[in-house]
Amino acid sequence: MGTEALDSTAPPRVSMVMPVHNGARWLADAIASVLAQDFADFELILVDDASRDDSPAIMADAAARDRRVRVLRLDTNAGLPAALNHGFAAARGALHSWTSDDNLLRPQMLARLVATLDAHPAADIVYADFTLIDDAGTELGRSRVGPIERLLHGNNVGACFLYRARVTEALGGYDTALFGVEDYDFWLRAALRFAFVALHEDLYIYRKHGGSLTSQRAEQIQALTAAIVERALPAELPARSRSEILLGLALRSRSRWRLDLVRRAFRADPAHVAARLPAIARWSLAVARNRIAA
Repeated sequence: MGTEALDSTAPPRVSMVMPVHNGARWLADAIASVLAQDFADFELILVDDASRDDSPAIMADAAARDRRVRVLRLDTNAGLPAALNHGFAAARGALHSWTSDDNLLRPQMLARLVATLDAHPAADIVYADFTLIDDAGTELGRSRVGPIERLLHGNNVGACFLYRARVTEALGGYDTALFGVEDYDFWLRAALRFAFVALHEDLYIYRKHGGSLTSQRAEQIQALTAAIVERALPAELPARSRSEILLGLALRSRSRWRLDLVRRAFRADPAHVAARLPAIARWSLAVARNRIAA
């Protein structure tokens, strides 16, 4: 791995990391959205995860035009969690965030997130609403983040966030074995130790496109999600809540019926699972039809 020499000036307040792997299609726009922030005291660390398309040239051009941009090059493809860890290992800011090479920051994003943390000194993580778009840029709707108390029911932190550097240090970064759910795992671990504050302002644009995940990868992500959520369930969690979370994980499975999760949900609270039998029956029929169609 190679890196450019560090600037000798005072460190920026915010370090924004952007992992890049063959992301040339939307990369220039993604970088431009960071550089156009109303809040200017940041560094943008572009982590080139062994790209083989035009991404390195786009990143080099951005670094040549704006001194806030730094480029790290990984010689072999390490994957998103490892690329994030490389980026944050080089970060100098007291506040951390990251974005993807196919998403966009609204101009006021950093200003509003920094102001929120400044206004809540006891909080360590702020997260905000965002808009969903398709690969053509058509808006699909707004995603409203949920309360952190419901984090075990789903990753409701979303794609727009800022957190203090001590969160990165305390958690040891992102788990490289959890590609696809590394962010959810990070938030689950963070929720045990740090305070969150939700900001219901639309500050980010998240692009959903067909090339982001294959159906096979989606199923792997569902399995990983079930594993990290079960691992995070506290021993003192009420039986009804445990059953609700486990059954919810099963019902979100797209391509196979997670009977193991249903059994564990039933053992936790038989009455809750019995009350959901109509939904279970409908989902089981839908999964069976999908298998036949495949």
